[in-house]
Amino acid sequence: MKVGCFALIDPFSTLDHQLSRIAGMGFKYADVTDNTDGACLGVEFGFTALASLDGNPFDLKRRFAAHGLTITSFCGHSNLLDPEAPWRYGTSQLIKAIRAAAAMGVKHVITTEGDPKTEFGEGLSDGEAIFSIRSKLHEPLRMAADYGVKLLLEPHGRYTDSMEHMEKILDSCNSDALGVNLDTGNLWLGGGDPVAMVKKFGSKIEHVHWKDMPADLEPQRGKVFGAGMAIIPLGTGVVDIKGTFAALQAAGFDGYTTLEIAGDEAVKKSHQYLKELGAE
Repeated sequence: MKVGCFALIDPFSTLDHQLSRIAGMGFKYADVTDNTDGACLGVEFGFTALASLDGNPFDLKRRFAAHGLTITSFCGHSNLLDPEAPWRYGTSQLIKAIRAAAAMGVKHVITTEGDPKTEFGEGLSDGEAIFSIRSKLHEPLRMAADYGVKLLLEPHGRYTDSMEHMEKILDSCNSDALGVNLDTGNLWLGGGDPVAMVKKFGSKIEHVHWKDMPADLEPQRGKVFGAGMAIIPLGTGVVDIKGTFAALQAAGFDGYTTLEIAGDEAVKKSHQYLKELGAE
């Protein structure tokens, strides 16, 4: 099991700065984190680490390689419940991310449904929500299958945090190009159990985001869906990281994983914790 790092270490910093910091902490692997279509003022003037989906993906790969880093996944976290619009990250952006990932030899694009932000999305029935997710993933999944890329659904919303709904989404999409990215912290926060999810979907889990959560978040379980980054080291919170690691090993998982943790010391301690469990 290989451990990499979320590529947003410091706020208001360029991508090269993030990659330099990740490499400086001893990592060999990182993901393409923040990205969008077109140009970005923040990139031009040096205060964001965003990657353009319309850029040359080989330039992006070379930037990671210049820091001795291998790209392990391409983030494509989407809004799959609200109506499609040019300003919402969704089907169009996922297709671009899949093409870019394929060009760079990256096998996984990670997405999720996200929280609805409109009255329309909030008013969907469970059946309508699952249909919306299926509809918006249909063309990206066809594209992923043709390009040899896997689209991985991450627990990061009220449907993907539920094993029952996750199973319905996987069955509804019915695509060999669709798998699961386990996010330990998101799943726990949404009311789920990472160990149980590994036991149920083990063969479909192809990437992992590691997070632990503090006990003071217990009252929010099942009410909050998704957290960008954890703020405590792995093994110091209430998520069963050790049990999840063991369950992944038992399921035969030996792929890439990513630390989504804020703070240098928390990142380093988390990496060491996973190494002690048997990761690289």
